[in-house]
Amino acid sequence: MEIDLPDVLAEVTAQFARYEKALVSNDVAVLDELFRNDPRTLRYGIGENLYGYEAIMAFRAARSPVGLMRRTDKTVITTYGRDTAVASTLFYRDGAPGRVGRQMQTWVRFPEGWKIVAAHVSIIDEPKQTDQKT
Repeated sequence: MEIDLPDVLAEVTAQFARYEKALVSNDVAVLDELFRNDPRTLRYGIGENLYGYEAIMAFRAARSPVGLMRRTDKTVITTYGRDTAVASTLFYRDGAPGRVGRQMQTWVRFPEGWKIVAAHVSIIDEPKQTDQKT
């Protein structure tokens, strides 16, 4: 299996950037488009566990558009072959000093394009050292 093929990495990086722009601008239509429309798609959020595309859509539709701006850091996107990728990033919000968010997404290429099939978002107190290697 080839890891980080340049063309595939560029495709997923572009979709990740599209997701980030849609997230901070509350473009619900794009966010809905980027998640796989499937009952097996899941998103573990900060305060919710969402099973299935319908639950994810309902969450997005009901969420307040206030306070969505954030700054990302240490984004790592890794592709596996031509059809699978994992995107991980840290994020910071001005309204949450001393806290760091963590986001991971599993992306899969389908005939209709790249889709998120699983996502996890959490927020923790910022560790004293954030670049520890395991």
